[in-house]
Amino acid sequence: MSTGSVESAGSPATVTTSVPARLDRLPWSRWHWTVVIGLGTVWILDGLEVTIVGNIAGRLSEQGSGLPISSAQVTGIAAALYVAGACSGALFFGWLTDRFGRKKLFIITLAVYLAATALTAVSFHSWWFFVFRFLTGFGIGGEYAAINSAIDELIPSLYRGRVDLIINGSFWLGAIGGSLLSIVALDTSLFAMDVGWRLTFALGVVLGLVILLVRRNVPESPRWLFIHGRGEEAEELVGSIEDGIRAEKGTELPPPASEMTIRQRKSIGFLTVARTVFTTYPKRTVLGLSLFIGQASSTTRSPSASARSSPSSSTCPPAAPATTSR
Repeated sequence: MSTGSVESAGSPATVTTSVPARLDRLPWSRWHWTVVIGLGTVWILDGLEVTIVGNIAGRLSEQGSGLPISSAQVTGIAAALYVAGACSGALFFGWLTDRFGRKKLFIITLAVYLAATALTAVSFHSWWFFVFRFLTGFGIGGEYAAINSAIDELIPSLYRGRVDLIINGSFWLGAIGGSLLSIVALDTSLFAMDVGWRLTFALGVVLGLVILLVRRNVPESPRWLFIHGRGEEAEELVGSIEDGIRAEKGTELPPPASEMTIRQRKSIGFLTVARTVFTTYPKRTVLGLSLFIGQASSTTRSPSASARSSPSSSTCPPAAPATTSR
């Protein structure tokens, strides 16, 4: 249950709710698998993207590839634009995610990725390839923000750390798939030199469309709803999730352990996020930045490093403002 009150005229309302505790005490269920498959599998696409570009760099630079570009431009300029797009997308879509909700944005960011990847596949000049590598990264960066926020808010606290680790680690499944796909697609006995590398991007689009179909069934975050003044919707949504899990498990759920009181707001600004990160959690911030910088530094060791390093680790952390404590 949620109860609300207004502190003073013009001040944000406060609300006391058990929604976070109700979500955290849920046993693992089919509903949680839907969330993981619908949202978490995007890291497989990320691994596929980065690995494919690293593997096709040599082919793109050859005569007859259909693209006037050098291998150094693919692993240098194009890779840098992908990283820049990912950081920009994380910041931009992170801000939008906090204002307009997780569900809207994790549909939009996937659509951006799909469109940019499809247009990369039809590249006819280096500038076109560069533009849509940036936009592909822009969509992936938005995915980092929207997806990490949604997963952290929908997965029970008992499983959250392990699920985050598994989901972010699934990047390497995409890397393996990208390597295997490149072997087939770059075989000139099967595909023409100017066709095979385009098919590798096309497969990413196909996989993205499958994920989009699953993702349509993932709901809005109840935590986001009650923080943004939509407490009744949050209560109704959590109730429907609980009903489904009761029916699946054939047993009653334990009562929620606690309630929490929060101040409702339309959005959380970057200054608030920065203050929280650098003032409230400085040790975690130093550790996180050290890992990001170390991973980013390793990508400069060789031109093909982009095929070995996950942008989810080497570019920038998800930038969606955190609206609830874990």
